[in-house]
Amino acid sequence: MDFSFSPELKMWREAVHDFAAKEIKPFAAEYNEREETMWPALQKGGEQLGLLGMSVPEAYGGSAVDPLAFAVAIEELGWADGGTALVVAAHNGLGCAPIVMFGNEEQKKRFLPRVTGGQPGRLAALALTEPDAGSDLKGVKTHAELEGDHWVINGSKMWITNSGDADYIVTLVRTSPERSSHSLSLIVVPTGTPGLHVGPPEKKMGLGTTHSHAITYENVRVPRENLLGEVGQGMYQTLQVLDGGRISIGALALGIAQAAFEEAVAYAKQRITFGKPLSARQAIQFMLADMATEIHAARLMVYHAAWLKAQGKPFTHAAAMAKLFASEMAERVTRNAIQIHGGYGYSREYPVERMYRDTRLMTIGEGTSEIQRLVIARRVVSSMAGLF
Repeated sequence: MDFSFSPELKMWREAVHDFAAKEIKPFAAEYNEREETMWPALQKGGEQLGLLGMSVPEAYGGSAVDPLAFAVAIEELGWADGGTALVVAAHNGLGCAPIVMFGNEEQKKRFLPRVTGGQPGRLAALALTEPDAGSDLKGVKTHAELEGDHWVINGSKMWITNSGDADYIVTLVRTSPERSSHSLSLIVVPTGTPGLHVGPPEKKMGLGTTHSHAITYENVRVPRENLLGEVGQGMYQTLQVLDGGRISIGALALGIAQAAFEEAVAYAKQRITFGKPLSARQAIQFMLADMATEIHAARLMVYHAAWLKAQGKPFTHAAAMAKLFASEMAERVTRNAIQIHGGYGYSREYPVERMYRDTRLMTIGEGTSEIQRLVIARRVVSSMAGLF
């Protein structure tokens, strides 16, 4: 069992970390206050490192890194800014991945090369959630009917990340009236299609550098060939996409936690109370020890899930465990980072306040903690042996 990184992966981590430290972290507070996407960094990251094509094969303009390298990159971006990391993770793992995984050759050539450069308006998005359908995807009401050579789509979606800056939106629709696993399909909808309306950015608690939108589809007509795979395979396809997305969210939460931990250690060393630095107080030492231990455990879980995916092994339960633990860990770590800072931690002048708000989404998006526990429990109940 070898836990070491290859020389190539070490170089990749260093390259992404250095980029994030130079191009993202110094500007994170400013862009979050203005609730603006960090387009200069996204464009440079796309051009210099291929960050906007990490899930896309080179033949279609991507950089095609393996799942472990992808997780490492999202972790480093999360360390610099949670919102920017989420833009990159959702673009790659939710917007590009369905076409890479289920698209035919013509679809890959048509859609993927347009979205790998980090240009404004050239992101990719996946539309699943609706006002009455979140975790329960079988409750999706947005529907598509085949009329001649076109799908006609009507309905609405909400909380769709990157949709306001997307070139296309992969949309989960109902193509059969019954409520079953074979009643849903994925269809690629270019954002310039008449009848597609993307609302203004939602007002959120955190993650100001990424935007989520409500979408309405009013007789949106797209070519028949925009269907991914076969009719009725949308649920199966979506669940596969979300499995990979959970690794990304685990990595993102891990990056935020690491940044908060570093801030807490630095503050504890320089803050003097009653003649001694905070770091000399046993209560603070215990908090830092717990933070370090949980971050280490989460990192091993996230990397293990990514490794399983890279090896082509089943990883659904490992991804659920990693996402569950890492996201809840990040809440504890950012909370304690604020506690160590005391009153200063509650101020926007210190980054731990923003990190605490940013990490709150991680236990909700890509499947809530409660859904992760259901996924894990089903595995535990069905087979106590050979969890991995």
